[in-house]
Amino acid sequence: MNADDNALSAVGVDADDERVYRDLLRRPRATLPELAEHTGRTTVALRRAFTRLEALGLVSRMAGRPARFLATRPDVAVAALISRREEGLTQARLASIALLAETPRTENQSPEELVEVVQGQAAVVQRFTQLQQTATEELLVLDRPPYAQNPTEQNAEEMNRLAHGVLVRGIYDVSALEIPGKLRLAQEAAAAGEQARISPEVPMKLAIADRKSAILPLSTTEPAHADSAVIVHSSTLLDALVTLFEVLWRAALPLPSAPSTGHPELPDPELFTLLAAGLKDEAVARQLGVSLRTIHRRVSELMDLLGARTRFQAGLLAARRGWPGSA
Repeated sequence: MNADDNALSAVGVDADDERVYRDLLRRPRATLPELAEHTGRTTVALRRAFTRLEALGLVSRMAGRPARFLATRPDVAVAALISRREEGLTQARLASIALLAETPRTENQSPEELVEVVQGQAAVVQRFTQLQQTATEELLVLDRPPYAQNPTEQNAEEMNRLAHGVLVRGIYDVSALEIPGKLRLAQEAAAAGEQARISPEVPMKLAIADRKSAILPLSTTEPAHADSAVIVHSSTLLDALVTLFEVLWRAALPLPSAPSTGHPELPDPELFTLLAAGLKDEAVARQLGVSLRTIHRRVSELMDLLGARTRFQAGLLAARRGWPGSA
């Protein structure tokens, strides 16, 4: 079966019923015997399928004999199903809040309810994804190794949150940007709306959704514990984590923007962007796939062009010229 044969599964349409709907789209106003002949299904099976499709609003029964069915326009029918599904999800969200209100106060404020321990890489990834999905207003992220997910792949759920208007602020540790391709991914997220900064002193990984829940690693010292995490719900501990993020945010520097063609005097834009992000020569060499000796030479040429004696002075001179990533 082709993957497209069940394209409507997300809105509750069974794969077999979807194929019947597609058959009817191709043969509008066909009778049951005609459809049975073309599809190889029995008329009894088709009647049952049409009953389900009618309930979903995908087909309507035409008046008269013999019995005929008319397929609803796909764009109209699917839009209605999506709207129905969204209403159901909203009701479920409201129901969860109502159910929490029914929990005895001593229970919903007990320590075991405020802090959870999650173990196993798959479980950590799942809870991190769920936390991002719950964010409707704000997502705060501290980003640094080690990672439970592949760091060379874009965080699809964050991009989805940005597309839905969620404010995302991220602070990247310099060590994270040393991973080949990570700086490019961070710049792509920034271009999509993320407010991004960098810091050499990000103490741990952290994500906070709407200041109501957070996820962070169980340990910051042992790489093996990257597969264990702690979930923190509304509490003074969560308030402290939010405060920590805000302190780090004020001290962090803006993420260098991707080099553009608007600076023709910039001879080596990719190298300059990596240096502006605070990466050491060894990390820059890995990012660009060249030798450390080549990096030393290119950095020296860049400093000569600017007339700078130190990298710090080079950054100041570049800022005066308005080069990207130097502000």
